[in-house]
Amino acid sequence: MATLVRYNRIPAFVNPFYSRPVVNRFYNAQPNIPAVNVKESEGAFHIELAAPGLKKEELTINVENNTLTIAYKPEAKTDEATPKFTWHEFGFKAFERSFRLPKSVNADQIKATYTDGILSVELPKVEVKEEKLVKEIAIA
Repeated sequence: MATLVRYNRIPAFVNPFYSRPVVNRFYNAQPNIPAVNVKESEGAFHIELAAPGLKKEELTINVENNTLTIAYKPEAKTDEATPKFTWHEFGFKAFERSFRLPKSVNADQIKATYTDGILSVELPKVEVKEEKLVKEIAIA
């Protein structure tokens, strides 16, 4: 699961075993996951997911427990024969991407658009009141 919180690459530079599972570095078990850009502006986070050629009706976005999930589930094609490829480098199977949201995101105001093969998700920020870390307890 990805996170919208800024990522620090220093531990991965010092020890590459912290960055991702060892197996994934030698064999990418999920080459089907589309690339994502996450940008932060003063008033919102912006996620851009590269998904060319997909139908927006087959994409779903939901938020549950401060986790934003983008999923693609293509319609099952029963009338077409499966093509026999001599070379196959692109195409999407079902995928799911999840992002842990910071408390500053207003989940009720999230908006998404799908234009020219790019799914754009805008996550507006709200002001979060800092909780007191020190609490005084009265002695009875």
